[in-house]
Amino acid sequence: MRATAHRLTLKSLTLAVAALSATGAWADEVQVAVAANFTAPIQAIAKDFEKDTGHKLVASFGATGQFYTQIKNGAPFDVFLAADDTTPAKLESENEIVKGSRFTYAVGTLALWSAKDGYVDDKGQVLKDNTYAHLSIANPKAAPYGLAATQVLDKLGLTDATQPKIVEGQSIAQAYQFVQTGNAELGFVALSQVFKDGKLTGGSAWVVPANLHEPIKQDAVILNKGKDNAAAKALMEYLKGPKAAAVIKSFGYQL
Repeated sequence: MRATAHRLTLKSLTLAVAALSATGAWADEVQVAVAANFTAPIQAIAKDFEKDTGHKLVASFGATGQFYTQIKNGAPFDVFLAADDTTPAKLESENEIVKGSRFTYAVGTLALWSAKDGYVDDKGQVLKDNTYAHLSIANPKAAPYGLAATQVLDKLGLTDATQPKIVEGQSIAQAYQFVQTGNAELGFVALSQVFKDGKLTGGSAWVVPANLHEPIKQDAVILNKGKDNAAAKALMEYLKGPKAAAVIKSFGYQL
């Protein structure tokens, strides 16, 4: 009788362990530093990632340059999704990442955007007309999209003319916010901030031709802190998969 009870207890325990594993109760949590332009896509990806793997994704958003400083100062991130490829490459050269983990997860698109319908034409002529009072861009020293914006202005010969009108945000999220709130009539933002499923989510925009700035290749890396984190490895694989790719493309990125 006792032997039978003992066997039943072991069987129950085995079933309980299996159930816990299946529901992700023993899953890991991954702390991710995410470039501000990728806020909406990663939020959408996180839902599927957590549902499909059982792991939990905790994201922090900001400028790539600021994250670099935080990582160098010991910030507790497992994975870094940057807005460029140079910052992750620099971290790699400084032995701050897991070797072989770096890859390009998206190629960004720059847009000149206004919250007003019809304000920005599809050729960007409004920029050359110079009738606006304020032009928002992200800090080019901290945000790759801000650097791309300065390259566009330089190529178009508008650097001097626009200099007095520039309102600078610390990240592309803040640059977007300046335009959204009306503090700037227009600004350079990530297309992903104003685009979803093939159309603008509001306002008017000029999608900046890629030949006017250096490619915005966005690289992902596993940082040393995430070396033994199963969720970190799972996320990197997930970002290379078809579900994540569909989400990334829907926000106007190239792969």
